[in-house]
Amino acid sequence: MPGGGRYVAVFVHGRDRPGIVAGIAGVLARVNANILDISQTVMRGVFTMAMIVDLGEATVGVSELRRLLEEEAGRLGVEVSVHSLETVRYMERP
Repeated sequence: MPGGGRYVAVFVHGRDRPGIVAGIAGVLARVNANILDISQTVMRGVFTMAMIVDLGEATVGVSELRRLLEEEAGRLGVEVSVHSLETVRYMERP
């Protein structure tokens, strides 16, 4: 993958409403985190989103990013989780 090399997966889910993508992406932009890949869908009113994010140039570490994203998720009424990409890859193994 390109960039500085500290990657996390960000997962968001909850009741669909306007502004979820903008709110979460806004937090990432403010801390100079780069969204490398993003997928989102709405099924029967339930919003889900997954992102791969490069923290190589970010101004905060994973713990602070998690705190900021959880704060924004609370404001938006959704749930968010942040995992190292290595953890996600390990969970995918057969």
